[in-house]
Amino acid sequence: MTTHLPSEAIATASRPSRQLDVADRYLPVWVLSAMALGLALGRVWPGIGTALGLWQVQSVSVPIAIGLLLMMYPILARVQYGRIREVTRGWRSTAFPLVLNWVVGPLFMFALAWILLPDAPLLRTGVILVGLARCIAMVMVWNQLAGGDAEYATVLVALNAVFQIVAYAGLAVFYLAILPGWLHLPAQATSVNPSTVALSVLVFLGVPLAAALGSRVGLARWKGRTWYDERFAPTVSRMTLWGLLFTVVVMFAIQGLSITTLPFTVLRVVAPLVAYFLGMWFLGFLGARWLNFGYEKAVTVAFTAASNDFELAIAVAVVVFGVASQVAFASVIGPLVEVPVLLSLVYVALRSRRWARAHLSHTLSDDT
Repeated sequence: MTTHLPSEAIATASRPSRQLDVADRYLPVWVLSAMALGLALGRVWPGIGTALGLWQVQSVSVPIAIGLLLMMYPILARVQYGRIREVTRGWRSTAFPLVLNWVVGPLFMFALAWILLPDAPLLRTGVILVGLARCIAMVMVWNQLAGGDAEYATVLVALNAVFQIVAYAGLAVFYLAILPGWLHLPAQATSVNPSTVALSVLVFLGVPLAAALGSRVGLARWKGRTWYDERFAPTVSRMTLWGLLFTVVVMFAIQGLSITTLPFTVLRVVAPLVAYFLGMWFLGFLGARWLNFGYEKAVTVAFTAASNDFELAIAVAVVVFGVASQVAFASVIGPLVEVPVLLSLVYVALRSRRWARAHLSHTLSDDT
């Protein structure tokens, strides 16, 4: 009996396995070291967190903006923008991730926050704000490490950015004030300035995207496309790791004192966040595979669904509720949980791909 396999699956199986270089292979070590360094800095020099937290321009954290620019630019500079129309062909390739991000994700986080934090309204509000902010930055790092489709990720991130500007403020009011009222739950009054959302999107996505497009057009025209793809892009890609580690150190240093002095409160916030990141990732990955997306696009959908725009959530929490509020504290815990959880899911994704290739190769050999 002959088994007919989808051509996309055969093509995926025939691609060479992505080998992690030394830096990527030991990434957990670097990230854990950066987390420990940040916590130590925040604990030994308590004022460093306040100083870094106050270094802002219009509610945008300058240190985090620097780190994310270092992370995002090299990834976006390597994107083959001419493939964008090809990778988004078919309505399911955009409809499914958009529903996951803007319908399922916020509802899932809302439910987890109320189930696990029923007696902590301020912590619950911070967690919900994280769930509403869809990822437009760090997802590119996880997607690249897991061998996802870079062009598809760029499209989904851009769509999230547009929806973020249009819908975030309204969704915050809905999930914090309107929906609890409908369910006869205590409501949390809030007012989110749309300009805060737009500025976050502009800084954390617009600046590195404009820089990447400018360098691709200008340098490829000046030095040639081959030089750009084979020499320039691989060289600047080394900045991604440094940007990630710098961002992790800054994030943990800002809340280092609070994290080490309020461990029980931290654990209460960690519980719904871990459940959210894991649940959304597996829902996105398995759902996309069921829709026959192929590994590269499925892993992109998964990381886009599970990741969040923590910069925006923190900015909104600080502006609306204050830098010392429990809402801001809970929103800061978001990326501190997201980094190690999604990093571990990178390895889950890579292992699943190796298993799928081995299984597919065995099936093809049996059919032969």
